[in-house]
Amino acid sequence: MAASSLDALRETQAVQVEWRAFELRPPGSPPLPPEYRTRILAGWPRVQQIAQERFGVRLKRPELTGETVGVSRLAHVGAKFAARQGLGEAYHHALFSAYWQAERDIAAPETLTAIAQELGMEAGAFQAALHDPDLLAEVEADEYWAYQQSLNGVPAFIFGNRYLISGAQTAEVLRQVADKCIEEGRVL
Repeated sequence: MAASSLDALRETQAVQVEWRAFELRPPGSPPLPPEYRTRILAGWPRVQQIAQERFGVRLKRPELTGETVGVSRLAHVGAKFAARQGLGEAYHHALFSAYWQAERDIAAPETLTAIAQELGMEAGAFQAALHDPDLLAEVEADEYWAYQQSLNGVPAFIFGNRYLISGAQTAEVLRQVADKCIEEGRVL
């Protein structure tokens, strides 16, 4: 069983994926308003139900307290390094699993390093990469690009450099857009 709608789409379509960094809570963001936290918590059982029904994945609700809530900059820097090692896809999957299933703190460098090691990356090289200004610049460039495109949520899929699909959509929705791109001769 696929772990996501994107994975399900890839079972039937040769989709080229380019992961880009996007922080929901970039440094300097104001605290989440209480009413927004309440909405997140109220909708969480439905999110868990959908993940279980569609993908057989049991999601756990991350804590919505503390100063590292939603902090993902280092995780994105680590993703840039992992991609250079040919492990970008595996790193993203491991990161999602660590956060959504194992309730690990992906804002913590030691957690990210452990994930990298689990994937076969050398700890010292990965730790150094977390402080690499060039990798950070790549993350910031991705975020600037997203800002220019008026993207403000995740996940966001752009098909054929034309169609934006935002939010956790079904594989069927993604498949319909992929088929449209194929009909138009666009690259997936």
